[in-house]
Amino acid sequence: MQNLYSNSSYCYLAILLFFLVILLVKHLLHPRKHLPPSPLSLPIIGHLYLTKNSLQQTFTSLSTKYGPVLYLRFGCRNLLVVSSPSAVEECFTKNDVLFANRPRSMLGDRLSFNYTAMFWAPYGHLWRVLRRQTAIELFSSNSLQKSSLIRDEEVSILIRSLFKAGKKSTRGGIRVNLSCCIFTFVFNVMMRIGTGKCCVSEEDIGTEKGKNLIEEIRFFFTANLSILNMCDFLPVLKWIEYQGIEKKMNLTNTKRNEFLSRLLDELRHSCAKGKKTTLVEKLLCLQESEPEFYTDDLIKSILLALFVAGTETTSMTIQWAMRLLLAHPEAFHKLRAEIDSKVGNESLLNESDLTKLPYLQCVINETLRLYPPVPLLLPHYSLEDCTIGGYDVPKHTILMVNAWAIHRDPELWYEPEKFKPERFEAMEGEKEGFNYKFVPFGMGRRACPGATMGLRTVALVLGPLVQGFDWKSVEEENNLDACYNSKITSNKDKPLEAICIPRENCIQLLPQL
Repeated sequence: MQNLYSNSSYCYLAILLFFLVILLVKHLLHPRKHLPPSPLSLPIIGHLYLTKNSLQQTFTSLSTKYGPVLYLRFGCRNLLVVSSPSAVEECFTKNDVLFANRPRSMLGDRLSFNYTAMFWAPYGHLWRVLRRQTAIELFSSNSLQKSSLIRDEEVSILIRSLFKAGKKSTRGGIRVNLSCCIFTFVFNVMMRIGTGKCCVSEEDIGTEKGKNLIEEIRFFFTANLSILNMCDFLPVLKWIEYQGIEKKMNLTNTKRNEFLSRLLDELRHSCAKGKKTTLVEKLLCLQESEPEFYTDDLIKSILLALFVAGTETTSMTIQWAMRLLLAHPEAFHKLRAEIDSKVGNESLLNESDLTKLPYLQCVINETLRLYPPVPLLLPHYSLEDCTIGGYDVPKHTILMVNAWAIHRDPELWYEPEKFKPERFEAMEGEKEGFNYKFVPFGMGRRACPGATMGLRTVALVLGPLVQGFDWKSVEEENNLDACYNSKITSNKDKPLEAICIPRENCIQLLPQL
């Protein structure tokens, strides 16, 4: 019996030594990674318990405590959050290809036409074709020059409608929903550039028909559906239909698809009769020769990128620039003085004037610094291990760039919370991204390809709004940051309303328009 116990002890000891050897070998061959700093993580939910405010505010607070390279666990997903220019530069120079993908998500599964939308497409052949096609047809210098006529015409329509509305008022101006006016303008520009069609005619602008149409479009093209939501981090929540997220996505997808399919059918019919000049007409022509590649879903995904990314970000930037100018009259009058001296009041500002208006660009840059349309940029996704800031970052990690934190870092910007367009006057000539501390459009190969078009469109409408009208706030907005966070997190921002008063010395512009 004693020998039996002795043999059993040797057996257990051998098994224990065997596992110890395995662990030792594993440790030697695969040493423990030197991960970036991280707060205490809870089982299952990880660091989700820390998200009490908007994500950009939460990440900013954590980065202040743990450093600009932060490693988090959100449920079943790993996140790398960077909030310094040096970390951004390292991510999008040395590791640009490694982070060139997008994470798969619930939103992408349902609203990206099987990941053929350019901002969701995986890095590879499809993405390169989409990028090249849109660059040639939309964003090249030649294409921007061709589309300048559309932007000028739509600006004239917007300014003409505001002049007419203002002239009807006998009480010193008329109350205008600038959010609706600006969104209508931008969506019409994108529609005409992409399809040659106008969404809301000039006759319908300001009418109930026009307002209802644009509100419907705004609902299903700017619905606040987070790129990554709680169900992506905790998939079990899908089973209980958490917050009706999946239902909202399916409804949005149905509405978008109906609109885009109807539009494509109309364009296909008209395309057969005439010259192929618009983006979609050229894509339909390519579809005839390569039907397996240029499918209807692929064409709709390109339109989706134009309408969603092009319309909402541009519209938001114009609105925030106007909010800031209304809250800072000295900047408004400085901008007007520049326009009056360089353009005058006998003709409406156009694209050829933009190079003469550096302060206008400073106002736009300062707006994008304080209120970037996408404060955490679009997420990136690593397919291989890499090193950032001296830390090991494992593959299958989601990269989030906290542009909000970088743009408001007191070590990078003097009085960062204040609206000071003049700060950009002294920054001319700095290298890419103003030394990587100004990144509203992202960086690297997945940066926003439409940045130049967007900036031109913003300047082209913001300038005439200042040139031709006096504006008064309907009510004083004391906390613009709170308004911004409400927009980003819940899409429940207050529409921008203001009293519009045509300038007396610009009335003669109306016949020209």
